Amino acid sequence: MSRPDEQTRMRILIVDDETPARERLQRLLGELTDCELIGQASDGEQALQLCQQLQPDVLLLDVRMPGLTGIEVAQHLNTLAAPPAVIFTTAFDDHALEAFEAEAIGYLLKPIRREKLERALHHAARLSSARLQHLRNRAPVNNTREHICARLGEQLRLIPLSEIRYFIAEQKYITVHHSKGTDLIDESLKDLSIEFEDRFVRIHRNTLVAERSIASVERDAEGQYKAILRDSDEVLPISRRHSAAVLKRLRGE
Repeated sequence: MSRPDEQTRMRILIVDDETPARERLQRLLGELTDCELIGQASDGEQALQLCQQLQPDVLLLDVRMPGLTGIEVAQHLNTLAAPPAVIFTTAFDDHALEAFEAEAIGYLLKPIRREKLERALHHAARLSSARLQHLRNRAPVNNTREHICARLGEQLRLIPLSEIRYFIAEQKYITVHHSKGTDLIDESLKDLSIEFEDRFVRIHRNTLVAERSIASVERDAEGQYKAILRDSDEVLPISRRHSAAVLKRLRGE
């Protein structure tokens, strides 16, 4: 590589929960003249914070980490107006790597070699939400998120799934009602209901409720079923179409 101007150097953020892996990448990046290491993160939440603060051009992102997986981090970052490019780093075997190859997503197999790192950085690209969703469904990592990501301007807010009471579709957005208030997200209620089907129940075409948040179901004089939420005075209508399935689910059948 020829030495470029400082302004054209790629600004890199390393994300890996293993110290030796971060140190190896730091050493390899130090040998490349057109890259600048601007920070390191040891977990997904720290990675999201540093991305907001430092605005890297490229993430070298470990796939399998405790807490937020690398794929989940990439999905959350993709809600930003200008997300960084992502290169996944992984120790997966050849069979598991087929998911990355099928979606044409950049990855580096550990232990990482300088030549392959240099080539991957030259071809680093931003990833579409659809491609990341497909990868999440195919890759051998935990497929269920433990957080929902809301975008507040250029800031990201992670909402633990355990704190979410219900999702409600309103026009083109979903409002997330949780223990600390409400946030808007740009996701599909259908996709959310499929992903979280073991913990959330569809009670209406526009409402998905955490099963643990339903204290009881009551029926009014007109025959309309309603979900009474736990620890609040909120009452949500259950549509006739969904009432039988909701009652069966809550009875444990």
